[in-house]
Amino acid sequence: MLYLVLSPLADEFIAFNLFRYLTFRTGAAILTAMVIAFVIGPWLIARLRARQRQGQPIREDGPETHLGKRGTPTMGGLLILIGTMAATLLWADLTNPFVWIVLLVTIGFGLIGFWDDYLKLTKRNSKGLAGRLKLLFQIAIATAAAVWAVMVLPEPLDTGLAVPLFKDVLLNLGWFIIPFGVFVIIGASNAVNLTDGLDGLAIVPVMIAAGCFGFISYLAGNTIFADYLQIHYVAGAGELSVICGGLVGAGLGFLWFNAPPAMVFMGDTGSLSIGGALGAISVVTKHEIVLAIVGGLFVLETVSVIVQVASYKLTGRRVFRMAPLHHHFEKKGWAEPTVVIRFWIIAVVLALIGLSTLKLR
Repeated sequence: MLYLVLSPLADEFIAFNLFRYLTFRTGAAILTAMVIAFVIGPWLIARLRARQRQGQPIREDGPETHLGKRGTPTMGGLLILIGTMAATLLWADLTNPFVWIVLLVTIGFGLIGFWDDYLKLTKRNSKGLAGRLKLLFQIAIATAAAVWAVMVLPEPLDTGLAVPLFKDVLLNLGWFIIPFGVFVIIGASNAVNLTDGLDGLAIVPVMIAAGCFGFISYLAGNTIFADYLQIHYVAGAGELSVICGGLVGAGLGFLWFNAPPAMVFMGDTGSLSIGGALGAISVVTKHEIVLAIVGGLFVLETVSVIVQVASYKLTGRRVFRMAPLHHHFEKKGWAEPTVVIRFWIIAVVLALIGLSTLKLR
């Protein structure tokens, strides 16, 4: 909004020229989202605690150390959503369709997560919204976003899949690009959701991934850098760096209250929405495969659940002591901060590997 209002005045007031710079607006989005989260955090947490009383239901079959977290309120993802939305609406170019595609997924998945959290609280169990119904709504929103992206992206990017390490490879998937995009968005959303099981565990890797894709969005949307790095140029994709900045800033604000011992949990309200946002950004920037590398920690957590369920159904045996993977290490005796920090380190390493694909072509 500020970009549309103030940047045209740059010729009259030189200071307003700053609003034309994407880097300035991205930095401003980080600070805006962080300050908003810091300011409204105590008030929101107090409201959530007053209304929820008993807090988020704790799984009885989970690690014993989690029983001491009873009473901690959930839906803290509202902090991330509010901060990110406000920063985006203030600093992004709202005439850019890519911005609205990502916001559609972020808000839509956030509403699904909010509904799921609400049912968990009112029914006092950890199941919440029925899995099939949740998936149905996710598919509807992700399909709308994927179709919109195909309509907006130019040929051959609209139906193409970029392959890391190969500068000229763009696989034409035809209309199959839509179900593929839906898979990426829903997969990213649920992968972050599965990772969100310990204090601070999910939000830091999300900020790392958002920071990486803010960088990738900026490069992909810049003709000079895209040509130099030999990545596919996506006109207008740079504006998504503002949303990524909002995610980083809001994530920092949320982490202040989610750091061990957590004052509030993210809940599905936050995990589904920010995971979906990352998926949508990767679809628009044509870096879906890179997301699987940068967000490799989320992939590992998801695969651990798939392997556990498949092994138990086929053989009656469990591969891990408990899934997702972070609970396995808790069951092995690792302290919660140890698991969290080591997983953060893994996330950093994978992010560096993902970013290296931009140059190794």
